[in-house]
Amino acid sequence: MISKLYLYVTGCIFGLVAIVHLVRLVLQWPAQIGTWVIPIWLSWVFLVLAGSLSIWAFRMASGR
Repeated sequence: MISKLYLYVTGCIFGLVAIVHLVRLVLQWPAQIGTWVIPIWLSWVFLVLAGSLSIWAFRMASGR
């Protein structure tokens, strides 16, 4: 059986990642890894991915 605490923690972490990507989109924060400038549109992808994983974790924890 999967621990509910693990699912809640995972859901919170992915939720925070989604919020950071949302804030980056709203405030147009630049992001760079080494010499590669991360495009803004990639934050839309990560926002949807992290948000989906967060919702999935909370639904699994609640038994749905």
